Amino acid sequence: MIKKNRAMLIGSIGAGKSTLTNALLGREVKAVKTQSLLYYDWVVDTPGEYTENPLFYKNIMATALEVTHVLYLQDSTKKKLIFPHGFSMGINKVPIGVVTKSDSEQADVKGAVELLKKVVGNKGPIVITSALNNEGIDEIRALVTMNTVQEMKAYIDKQPSPFIIFK
Repeated sequence: MIKKNRAMLIGSIGAGKSTLTNALLGREVKAVKTQSLLYYDWVVDTPGEYTENPLFYKNIMATALEVTHVLYLQDSTKKKLIFPHGFSMGINKVPIGVVTKSDSEQADVKGAVELLKKVVGNKGPIVITSALNNEGIDEIRALVTMNTVQEMKAYIDKQPSPFIIFK
């Protein structure tokens, strides 16, 4: 039996996890406040409280056992980093940093990328997204099909994208 890759989205309340989930799945559904873990096909949407309150980190760790990739979302309109530095190093899953809301007038994409580098380091790519403009969505879909960071790096080297940063 072939194991299907599955990605968990984590980030602060209002970071765009549900909106990104809908875009990744091609669903045109209005995003609502996520109250519990929601499983949709290959995506697991999590409540923002899971990252905002360290008491809920155990929920992230337990859910990580069910996925192959973790997407760390940083809202580009926020200056605060919600994750502890190096947070992805404590979760043995393929990390992907995701900058959300890059289309906003208040977006500081460069600042959000710098914040995410503190979370994923050089262990994974960072994808700049706009769920509303469908930017970076196909790139995330492709990256989640890959099983290692090395596969991702090779893919990005062969098919560069203005929405992916990988150093």
